[in-house]
Amino acid sequence: MNEDQLHIMRHSLAHITAAAVQRLWPNAKFGVGPTVDNGFYYDIDLGDTKISEANFPKIEKAIRGIVEYGDNFEKIDMPIDQAIQWAKDNNQPYKEELLNDLKRAGTTVAKDLDMDEIGVATDGQSVVETVTFYKNGNFMDLCRGPHIANTKDVGAFKLMRVAGAYWRGKETNPQMQRLYGVAFASQVELDEYLERLEQAKLRDHRKLGKELDLYTLSPLVGAGLPLFTPRGTVLREVVSQYSNQLRQAHGFQKVWTPHITKKELYETSGHWEKFGEELFLVTSQETSDSFVLKPMNCPHHGQIFASRSRSYKEMPVRYLETTTDYRDEKTGELGGLNRVRALTQDDSHVFCTTEQIQSEINNLLASARELYGSFNMPLRVRLSYRDEGNGYLGDLSLWESAQAQLKSAVIANGLEYFEKTGEAAFYGPKIDFMATDAIGREHQVATVQLDFVQPGRFGLEYIDHEGNAQTPVMIHCALLGSIERFLSVFIEHTSGWFPFWAAPEQIRILTINDTVSDYVSEITSVLNGVLLDKPIKYNEIRYTVDDRNESLGKKIREATNWKIPVQLIIGQKDKDAREVSVRTQTGEEKIKLDDLSGYLQKL
Repeated sequence: MNEDQLHIMRHSLAHITAAAVQRLWPNAKFGVGPTVDNGFYYDIDLGDTKISEANFPKIEKAIRGIVEYGDNFEKIDMPIDQAIQWAKDNNQPYKEELLNDLKRAGTTVAKDLDMDEIGVATDGQSVVETVTFYKNGNFMDLCRGPHIANTKDVGAFKLMRVAGAYWRGKETNPQMQRLYGVAFASQVELDEYLERLEQAKLRDHRKLGKELDLYTLSPLVGAGLPLFTPRGTVLREVVSQYSNQLRQAHGFQKVWTPHITKKELYETSGHWEKFGEELFLVTSQETSDSFVLKPMNCPHHGQIFASRSRSYKEMPVRYLETTTDYRDEKTGELGGLNRVRALTQDDSHVFCTTEQIQSEINNLLASARELYGSFNMPLRVRLSYRDEGNGYLGDLSLWESAQAQLKSAVIANGLEYFEKTGEAAFYGPKIDFMATDAIGREHQVATVQLDFVQPGRFGLEYIDHEGNAQTPVMIHCALLGSIERFLSVFIEHTSGWFPFWAAPEQIRILTINDTVSDYVSEITSVLNGVLLDKPIKYNEIRYTVDDRNESLGKKIREATNWKIPVQLIIGQKDKDAREVSVRTQTGEEKIKLDDLSGYLQKL
C-alpha cells in the first residue's frame, strides 16, 4: 500500500470512528477528522461526557462492527444552502459554521482551513455553490474525499489517546475532545509500530535525562530553558566540538556575536516581518533603542563580513559560531529538549562567489555525512523549495537557480533525496538532512541553505578581479541544528548508551578490595596520557574511580545503571598479572596494562 492509499484508508477510518462514536453517543457533535502521521484524529463534542481510555475497547468494538458489516462509501453532492440546513437539522453546529464560512468566502476559506472535511465543488474565488458529503451506513459527513470503496477495505487500527483541543485552534472557542488513532495496512505493521512506541517510552530523553543526570528544568528559571548538569554539559560540548572540527578542517574560523541586538538588524534582514512575534523584546533603561534577544545569527555574521572591504582573493569567507539564540515559543509547544526557548546552534555561514557555491556545498555535505556516520544514523535529504506563496524574498529567477544548484550538489554527492515545496526558508531553498534513529524514526537534523537575498538587503560586497563591486552568495549551515533538539534525538537513538568518544563518563574503575590502590594509580597514569583522535582529535579520557567499601556486584550495577561504556575491574589477580578486566556491553575480556591505551583508541 503506497502513501496515497494509506492516507485514504486512514481518513476513511476517521469517518468510521466518528460513526462508531455517534452510535454510542447519538448526541455527539463533530468538528474535523484529518489524517496525521501514522493515523488520524477526530474532534468531538460530547458535552459533559468525557471519553477516557477506559472507553476505547467499546469504541473499537463499534468500529470493528462497522468494518465487518461492509458499508460502501457513497459520495453525495449537495447545494450549499441544503447542506447548511442538513447541519441544522442534525444538530451539527461546527459543520454549520464551516459551511457558512464557505458560503461567505468561497474556496479561499477552504484553503485556509486546510482540512480534508471541506467539500468544495467549484474553482477560483467564487462563492461555493455545492459541497460534497460521504455516507457510510447511517453516518454522513461533510468531506471532499476520496475514501475507500467499502468499510471492509481498511487495515489494522488502534485508538491511542484522547486530548483536549480548541475548536479551530482558537482559545476563545469551545474545547473539544480529540480522539487519536493509528492505522496500518496490516496487523504486522501495526504491531511493529506499537513495539516502536514501547521502545520510544523506554528511550524517552526526558526520562533518561533525569536518570542519567544530564539536564534539569526549573519553574523559577522558566519553561523551555533547560539547565545542563556537569555530565550533560560534557555531552553537549563534545558533540559541538566534533561538529566544529569538521568545519574547521574546511577553513571555517570562529567568531563571536552578542546575545542582544537592535531590532533594526532584523528589519533589514527580513526576519522581523516574518518572525517578529517570536522574538523576545529587550528595553534599554539608558537609551530609546529597541533591542531583541537574538533568534538567529546570520545577520550578525553578515555585519562582520561588512566590517571591511573584501577582495575576490580572500573569498570564500567562512564563519563559525556555536551560540545560544532565543525564541518566544508558545508554552504549550515546549517539551523536554525537543522545543526550547534557549536553543544553541552550531551555526556557520559562507560568503562566496557564484563559482564557489558547488565546492562549498560539497564540503558541508561531506561534513554532515561524516558526522551522522559517526552517530550511526542513516541520512537522506529533503530538498526544500519555495511554493507559490508570497512569503518569500528575492527574485524568482535567483530562486530557481539556487534550487537547481542544490539539487545538482545532492545528486553529485550520491545522496538519497526527495523534494518538498513550501519548506524553504523565506530567503532561500534548503538541503535538510533527515536522520533515521535506532527504532526507525526520522528526524530533521542538519541543514544547508543557499541565500541570494540577505547579502543584497545588507549591501554586502566584494571586489572582483576587474575591480568591480559584486554581491556575494551566502550559504547557511548548522550540522547539529539546535544542539538541545539534537541531544533529544541522540539520547533516544542511543538509549543513553553513548558511543565511547561521546560518553560524559567514559570509564569507571571498580576496585575489588583496598589492596590495589597503588595499581589503580598506575592505571590512571595511563589514562591521563591517552588522547583519543577519532572522531574528535585531542579528546582526553573521562574517568572516575569507585574504591568504596562496597561489594563488586553493587559497583557494577551502579556503573551499568549510569550506562558507562567501559568498566575496568581491578583485583589482586589483575595487579599480579599486570592486567585489567574490561567490562563493556558486549562482554568481558582481559587486557594487558601495556595494551590499554591502544585498546581504548580502537573503541
